[in-house]
Amino acid sequence: MFSFISKRLAILRSMSNIVRTRNGTGDDEFDEAVKAAGYSYDSIDDIFYSNIDAWQKNMGYCRLYDEAAAPLGMIIDCEPIYFIYNGKRWLIEFWKGQYGLATGCEIGVYVTDEPDLDIPGVFKGPFYNCVSSKDYLQMSYSLKKNNKVLLTREYKHWWLACFKLGEFSEPSELVVSLTLTLKDKRMLNAFAKELNKVGYSDKEITINENTVGLEFNRPFTPQPTTRTAKTDWIIQMQNQLLCYRYQKITGPYDNMSDKIKAIKKEDPKLYESILNIGKTKKLFAKRKSLKNI
Repeated sequence: MFSFISKRLAILRSMSNIVRTRNGTGDDEFDEAVKAAGYSYDSIDDIFYSNIDAWQKNMGYCRLYDEAAAPLGMIIDCEPIYFIYNGKRWLIEFWKGQYGLATGCEIGVYVTDEPDLDIPGVFKGPFYNCVSSKDYLQMSYSLKKNNKVLLTREYKHWWLACFKLGEFSEPSELVVSLTLTLKDKRMLNAFAKELNKVGYSDKEITINENTVGLEFNRPFTPQPTTRTAKTDWIIQMQNQLLCYRYQKITGPYDNMSDKIKAIKKEDPKLYESILNIGKTKKLFAKRKSLKNI
């Protein structure tokens, strides 16, 4: 019996070590800076992911943010799905593409019961709050690039975001296979109805109880006006150069800690770019103009 218990304890300790080492690069300074940016690093899957308590949760969401993405180096496809549930307006949005120095994807869940904003010269339309913990949804996705899986993630969250550092992609190369478990059948029906309205056929949507699944490939909804063929090309050239620089510096190393040390030493500006992974405070700068909401 003692031997059995000892073995069980050893297994549990081993599992505990795996959990502890899964998060973080091993560079405490870098990890803290990334956490301050709203993310953490998964050393097993080699991805950066959004934290449940990320500061972005206080920023809410509106179309203004999507319009700001491209000028800040994020060439991403957006797919906002708007629907009514329980007397409130909801937004569930999908994103995929190039976030500067990283390829990634996101699902965000937002809600409002307030009237549209109308701030001349700034913004006209609905502004959504990030959902509270009682409205978090179970979400999962697999991001594929040219049929090769880049990353997967599953969690009950309000904003499921993941990024593969140093990977360059065109949004058109990426496909997100995703699932969302809605709160009940009424919410599922309202969401599925709007999916149909924007262009997803019944054949493209799978439903199992309160869970809906689909592939986000070519967006059906209008894309931000800040995305044009010419500007996308210019910005993507810059993003590709960043990724090339990252790969050149980190090529000799097989772990993120050593990669970060090498970048910090050889290219401080690139290091700063890494600390600004994903959706940054610059994207939400217009939030100050909406502070009266």
